[in-house]
Amino acid sequence: MSACLDATPAETVVALLARQIDDGAVVATGVASPLAILAIAVARATHAPGLTYLACVGSLDPDLPTLLPSSEDLGYLDGRSAEITIPDLFDHARRGRVDTVFFGAAEVDATGSTNMTASGSLERPRTKFPGVAGAATLRQWVKRPVLLVPRQSRRNLVPEVQVATTRDPRRPTMLISDLGVFELGADGARLLARHPWTTEEMLTERTGFAFRVPESLPVTPLPDARTLAAIRAIDPREQRNQLVGA
Repeated sequence: MSACLDATPAETVVALLARQIDDGAVVATGVASPLAILAIAVARATHAPGLTYLACVGSLDPDLPTLLPSSEDLGYLDGRSAEITIPDLFDHARRGRVDTVFFGAAEVDATGSTNMTASGSLERPRTKFPGVAGAATLRQWVKRPVLLVPRQSRRNLVPEVQVATTRDPRRPTMLISDLGVFELGADGARLLARHPWTTEEMLTERTGFAFRVPESLPVTPLPDARTLAAIRAIDPREQRNQLVGA
């Protein structure tokens, strides 16, 4: 199917997130994950009808007809095939049964360390961030973690995180932002693609760490008509456009 030229940046990012989910994959979301939930719903409605979704409200494979105002909305219990507890989620992840989870962060550095704890230090914090929740362990257990920063700047893509809430030094990790796609790891950062509305100069200006750029840099494809229709049907309130970009 051909790309839709009227897709917004948010719709392009959501479509990219959805493409990280394979048909038959087991995916999970934590708190404050509306973009991840939208991506899962879009993947299920398009290329991955056989995915299994573990929702943090305690439901297995709930219906996802509409993106609700909160990730913890009890509407995500509707249509569930079973109930699942947070300890169940951790147990499944520890046993290698969870494929993909999208993780947010207040800060990310080139090694892939993330900060969701505080600015300053643990001993003398200046500002408290949302907190670690289960990310510190889940990130290392999930088969394919993906970092998500929907509003990239030098304040969140930093030379070194102030507090390392999560690390995963064994393997590189993908980071998707509203400007492009990076691979982060022990060898530093590498730019994998830029989004159509972004230039390399803009990425350099709004990234606080150095990164390598391939000789031929791919451009993120715009969503096709089927994917775009699914995004707009599932998110009629257009929450996506409030969550991605400036």
